[in-house]
Amino acid sequence: MIRFKKYTTDQLNEHCKGSMYEHIGIKVTEIGDDYLKATMPLDSRTRQSDGTLHRGALSTLAESLASMAATLCVDNHKKRCSGLTIHSEFFKPVKKGCVNGVASPIDIGDQFHVWEVKISDDDKELVCVSKLRIVVLDIN
Repeated sequence: MIRFKKYTTDQLNEHCKGSMYEHIGIKVTEIGDDYLKATMPLDSRTRQSDGTLHRGALSTLAESLASMAATLCVDNHKKRCSGLTIHSEFFKPVKKGCVNGVASPIDIGDQFHVWEVKISDDDKELVCVSKLRIVVLDIN
């Protein structure tokens, strides 16, 4: 089990104002000891031309959650985290509502983290699973 730095969901959402997170409606909803949850709506910002949720928006949610979760695990005065790779598997289209993502660590090392993000729809059906490799960089 890991212990995230103590932040509230309100603090994380405030920190994300003016970024991609805010632009596509990502909201952190829960911070656990070893997971981070967020939601994202299907609306004009995240919809494909056929009306379904854009797969790129799902990948953006996954990368956003994993990067934020990794950042909560390091000393932000000395380190920063950045996504290196993402592999996403898409299972079904989303036609309405919101999606909910949960980021959980697979491995947390000093230089690299590996995170899994599971994304489900409002009916709790699995929509996407992403595995991400995050690099931990020194702040110069």
